[in-house]
Amino acid sequence: MGKKKHGDDPRALVRKWMKAGKVKKKCCRSKSRCKKCPVLALKKAKTKVAA
Repeated sequence: MGKKKHGDDPRALVRKWMKAGKVKKKCCRSKSRCKKCPVLALKKAKTKVAA
């Protein structure tokens, strides 16, 4: 078996975005989530992988 691509695993995709500086490492837990929130990034990555 080979390595998984970033498209297969949503968590790997979020880690890639963190390294690129598009996502923060920790959520600030504000009431309305900011655009760089890792929680929202994971939700977006899950929908991207499912599609």
